[in-house]
Amino acid sequence: MPFVDPYRTIGRLNQVERWKLERHPLDVIDAIVDRYANEGPAAIATVPGEVERLKWAGIYPQRQGGDAFMLRVKVPGGFLTAAQARELGRVADAFAEGPPGSESRVFGSRYVDLTTRQSVQLHWLRIEDVPRIWRRLASVGLTTVQACGDSARNVLCCPLSGLDASEAFDALPVARAVSDFFTGEREYANLPRKFKISVTGCVEDCARAELNDVGLWPARADDGTLGFNLLVGGGLSDGERMASDVDVFVRPDQAVEVTRAVAQLFGELGNREHRGLARLRYLVEELGPERFRAELVARSNVPLVPAGEELTRRHRGDHVGVHPQKQPGLSAVGCSVTVGRLHGTDLVEVARLAETYGDGTVRLATDQNFVLTGVPEERLDDLLAEELLANYSPFPGPFSRGVVACTGNEFCRFAVVETKERALRWARLLDAELGDAQDRRSSSGGSEADVVRMHFSGCSASCAQPQVADIGFRGAVAHVGERLTEAVDIGLGGSLGADPAFIDWVAGARPVDDVPAALVRLVRRYRDERRDGEPLASWARRTPGGVLRDLIEGGTQTAGGLP
Repeated sequence: MPFVDPYRTIGRLNQVERWKLERHPLDVIDAIVDRYANEGPAAIATVPGEVERLKWAGIYPQRQGGDAFMLRVKVPGGFLTAAQARELGRVADAFAEGPPGSESRVFGSRYVDLTTRQSVQLHWLRIEDVPRIWRRLASVGLTTVQACGDSARNVLCCPLSGLDASEAFDALPVARAVSDFFTGEREYANLPRKFKISVTGCVEDCARAELNDVGLWPARADDGTLGFNLLVGGGLSDGERMASDVDVFVRPDQAVEVTRAVAQLFGELGNREHRGLARLRYLVEELGPERFRAELVARSNVPLVPAGEELTRRHRGDHVGVHPQKQPGLSAVGCSVTVGRLHGTDLVEVARLAETYGDGTVRLATDQNFVLTGVPEERLDDLLAEELLANYSPFPGPFSRGVVACTGNEFCRFAVVETKERALRWARLLDAELGDAQDRRSSSGGSEADVVRMHFSGCSASCAQPQVADIGFRGAVAHVGERLTEAVDIGLGGSLGADPAFIDWVAGARPVDDVPAALVRLVRRYRDERRDGEPLASWARRTPGGVLRDLIEGGTQTAGGLP
């Protein structure tokens, strides 16, 4: 079915849609090379809508303004070769240094950020350096095209695809094929809003299919064929929603066509009038699963058959620790990068370790960590003794292991609080105060039940996915006496897997200085009352909201009236 012109009601389009209609967003790439890199950032401001179009090149202006930009690099499925990891680290070390005084107190400068979408971000880049950076990235097969913008973003997959003994099948080739189709495809590069895709054959849902616009997760058809069931309309931000099953089974060789058809449906029927209501989840909610399926059938060039047997068993929190691969005698070593930030020189060293001890690849996970794979058993102790792994440990404390943070107001124009350094301090404090003293190396990085997952977003956009954390933080502002101070809303009880639920925001606008003590009170109470193997999210859901709020606010209320 041909793509229907989405601009049938031009007079009612929002301003961003008008800009995209005036000039295709992908045209900004040539403009950066031909003009802006030579004339500087002032030239960008002379073209209406050009700052918005920069996103299609993977670029956002930083909140500092001027010649300070963030560049996001797509890493489909989180799979990096050592050569790619090395070049990313070298680019960060060469170009990602801000002006004097811009260094982070904790992280310094010249670092990369690993994201919850298996991408890599670099900060403090000058527009004049971008073409040179693109050439260097292209030389190792990396791109920033459509890493941002109203188009298909980085496609997620299990970081242990092809290696995990329990996976239904290796879906990384499918994730790459989907990414390849959409990247640079002009017809599908102008959707109503961002378009997020997860493709996985993992039975532990580490690619978080329920939170994506399109989720393909493993299933088995009646004839035994392995493939995917299709989920649509998941997402977070202010209108969080678990994706809906629309009763479609997708063979691996149909995945590109089915995701294309979903994109066509979204492009034709999505809301281009009100940008705040333009995500696919609102369209799925409006149509309902049955009508959505019917509209998809009308646009698909392959027959859509009913969903198969769902194979996903649970949600895996992370891949931290040492884990045996399906290949005999080989292990995957998951390394914890607290809040996802590491120096460029460290990433170069990660590449060396991948080549020296492993199979020459680095896998990025959706929890801002990395995994070294293909490590022979006889080389494992030598790898674990490497100095770098003291900083990015496979055996971290339970709070450092579980903390995730967005960019925060250090760079983001929407965030209202600083996140990265603060989340790191909180995690380290809790590890020191409440961390388990046993040797975590004895249990592949410690028990997942002991990990407390804290996700910190600097605003309501939910880039750190706080709604599915044990403890979620959302940036806010509080009045303390006669002044305003940074604060957070605090929520509890989020999870994915067999019992998915979003957190309950139990306390609003708590000053950030009060949070560490509140977390100590909360976790101590949880440890006193938890059942065997019970994660904090489950305990929080069965604990009265008033008790949780009182623990956070420092009161004395107890469950059942007991002292």
